[in-house]
Amino acid sequence: MHGKYYTLKYIMETIKKHRSIRKYCKKDISTELLNEILAAAEQTQTMGNLQLYSVVVTRSQEMKEKLAPAHFCQPMVTNAPVVLTICADFRRTTRWAEERKANPGYDNFLSFINAATDALLYTQNVCNIAEEKGLGYCFLGTTVYQPQSIIDTLKLPKLVFPVATITLGWPDEQPALTDRLPLTAIVHEETYCDYSAADIDSHYSYKESLEENKQFCEINNKETLAQIFTDIRYTKKDNEAMSAGMLEALKQQGFM
Repeated sequence: MHGKYYTLKYIMETIKKHRSIRKYCKKDISTELLNEILAAAEQTQTMGNLQLYSVVVTRSQEMKEKLAPAHFCQPMVTNAPVVLTICADFRRTTRWAEERKANPGYDNFLSFINAATDALLYTQNVCNIAEEKGLGYCFLGTTVYQPQSIIDTLKLPKLVFPVATITLGWPDEQPALTDRLPLTAIVHEETYCDYSAADIDSHYSYKESLEENKQFCEINNKETLAQIFTDIRYTKKDNEAMSAGMLEALKQQGFM
């Protein structure tokens, strides 16, 4: 019990010290280590024990350069020794059913949601285990912005859809910890309690008081930090355009 306590404490401390790593040493990740991480991560929760996910491992520079435009050419995509694209995958389960005299019915949006949930749970396990092994990673939210580009590059068949990308390598930087909202901002007891103006002031005051965020507003000529997100980073126009692209890609992949 004593040893288990310290193991749990170490894991919690590792998670609390997480940093997104975008710069990597020129050192490879062995196939043995990567496979150890990917295999251990399989013990995550999964719907019906079906493991509705697949991972495409990208090591070649040529393929990383082909993937980069889908991620707005962020340099860590081409600089990381390994790029992992984690996919919601109902293809394998469907093929299993077809080969076993069963009648699959997974060409629908609910099946995509179930597979995407499985894939993201698996992704988090991969991240936690990789970090415990001393590796650094960056989760790329851009994966769902231009999914068709990734689908084409990785030759993903019907019922397979990219939902997460991880750049992985040995850290070559030690960035500052990123601020997080207080627990009171995300926890609701018994039922959801909507946010008052006073709640918003309380929950966001620390984030808004940080000098780097104040400078961010100043250099972008914005009055508030919220305007950075609504007017620059995640605009209504971009969200609607990328939503349309994602829906079209879901249709192409057979989930709609």
